[in-house]
Amino acid sequence: MSVKDLAGKRAWVTGGGKGIGRSIAHALAARGARVLVTGRDEAALAAVVGEIACAAGSARHLVCDVRDPDALEAAAAHAVSLFGGLDVVVANAGISGRTPVGEARERARDIVETNLLGAYYTFAAALPRMSGPGRLLAVSSVLAKFGVPGYAAYCASKAGVLGLVRALAHEAAPKRITVNAIVPGWVDTDMADEGLAEIGRATGQTPAEVKADAVKAFPLGRFVEPGEVGALAAFLAGPSGDAITGQALSICGGATAFGG
Repeated sequence: MSVKDLAGKRAWVTGGGKGIGRSIAHALAARGARVLVTGRDEAALAAVVGEIACAAGSARHLVCDVRDPDALEAAAAHAVSLFGGLDVVVANAGISGRTPVGEARERARDIVETNLLGAYYTFAAALPRMSGPGRLLAVSSVLAKFGVPGYAAYCASKAGVLGLVRALAHEAAPKRITVNAIVPGWVDTDMADEGLAEIGRATGQTPAEVKADAVKAFPLGRFVEPGEVGALAAFLAGPSGDAITGQALSICGGATAFGG
């Protein structure tokens, strides 16, 4: 029998149409939450809502760009209009791409605005509308904990998310709202496939060769499955997460073992 420990909870997941966001939306809905999924791809969002409905869950969608704080304010207001409040907010929307310092400046700006400012704006829109207790979750990356060449903007944006979570955990605590970061390594998604191909083009390797090299860095020797990230988000969103706040929880196959 499935656990319904999020029954009655009202959730909002940004970047919820694909990859990790899709899996988080599914995991929250499966445990009883009503979920608003937002993102830029309406067809993908509608597909997720349909999948959740077929699994007897409850979800709605709204097109929203996290780089636009006014759009996020409208999305948060829409969630409250739909559900009567907000209890769980997941700032998941993110993009990647090679941005060696001094190059690809527009792409670097887009990455920082999406990954870091997007999370900041999401929480800024949500927190005043949350009465508590509640949960704020942000999806960061293991590259917040160790850097790699050529991805300075991405590493910086995801490290900034950790700083945001640590500070906001103190600000939100009086309302009994916990704030945590989920820190994935390589996750088996379309975004990961694009990343493997991009690295391959830069190094002269095939995506399969890049992936083989990548898994060597993981003690478990495999990529993380999207559903595993969704399960961690649902755990943190549920009653078992009541005393966890200000943390950066890695789910990376051991890539950051003993490194935080």
